[in-house]
Amino acid sequence: MHYPTTTMLTFIALAYKSSEFSLERKHTMDKITTTFLFSLLALLLTTTLSKDLCHKDDENTLLKIKKSLNNPYTIISWDPKDDCCTWVSVECGDATVDHRVISLDISNDDVSAQIPPEVGDLPYLQTLIFRKLPNLTGEIQPTIAKLKYLRFLWLSWTHLTGPVPEFLSQLKDLEYINLSFNDLSGSIPGSLSLLPKLGILELSRNKLTGSIPESFGAFKGVVPPELFLSHNQLSGSIPKSLGNLDFHRIDFSRNKLEGDASMMFGAKKTSWSVDLSRNKLQFDISKVKVATTVHNLDLNHNRITGGIPVQWTELTLQSFNVSYNRLCGRIPQGGDLQIFDAYAYLHNKCLCGAPLQSCNVEIQATDLYLNLPSE
Repeated sequence: MHYPTTTMLTFIALAYKSSEFSLERKHTMDKITTTFLFSLLALLLTTTLSKDLCHKDDENTLLKIKKSLNNPYTIISWDPKDDCCTWVSVECGDATVDHRVISLDISNDDVSAQIPPEVGDLPYLQTLIFRKLPNLTGEIQPTIAKLKYLRFLWLSWTHLTGPVPEFLSQLKDLEYINLSFNDLSGSIPGSLSLLPKLGILELSRNKLTGSIPESFGAFKGVVPPELFLSHNQLSGSIPKSLGNLDFHRIDFSRNKLEGDASMMFGAKKTSWSVDLSRNKLQFDISKVKVATTVHNLDLNHNRITGGIPVQWTELTLQSFNVSYNRLCGRIPQGGDLQIFDAYAYLHNKCLCGAPLQSCNVEIQATDLYLNLPSE
């Protein structure tokens, strides 16, 4: 009988271990292959499902909008072969809204058209933007009134005409309205103040006329609200009711507003920016206290009288201008009032002190010219 030698035993042991390693290696490879196949399957399923995310009604509506706008360059890539939720300028919501279109933003294009009525057929729309479209004409589309979930409306830098529509007050979820840099005319609807969530109303640089609605002193929206009405043709007095609100930013500049504006100020308010420049406002500013939160204060080109209050030295100012008024007396020393040059104070009745001439120096003819009241 032949017994296996030590060498043979060693060989058999190595062969057994090699076989065991091969089996383990095979098992590992099988696991990797299985994992890879599952990942590939998941990817394919995701891709397949994503093709179905876009609601067919929304896709058809968007294609109609594209056609109405004459296939503008910014959205020329919209292709019905692709999921509309992946289209540029479009955003879809999550599963809670069945992946319906919630945002449409068409901006910076040479569109020659009007706002398509089909925008009102995107029932879940929350954001609607038509901006920097200089050849977009016509009135603000009435079908927008159907967008009951609309929160953000931005129609600016266009040639839209007609009035600021009353129907906007029906859209109770609106938080932001920007209709600036258009050719809108007529009066401002007082009903806009009834929007319960409105925080920013931007109507600057239009051709709006009439007075500021009295109801704007009772905004139902976010406090403090932001109100921008500059570069229009608004006239009359600022409603005293506006003094009841604590505006964060307010800009009524470059209108034809008259009378008192002292109610817009107050030591207990938290305003950050107040611009009432280039109107016909006339009131005594001597006892007006400005909130220490104000960083931008512009009152130039009005008919404001009195002297600059010492309390204003407590302000931390980034911009400041009281030129072209009828102010008189010594400019208080301290705070930020001296960081601005003479141009912030020129053309008043008899202001003096740094950065203007010393109050102890007799006013010469040339100095008198620099402090003449504006008419």
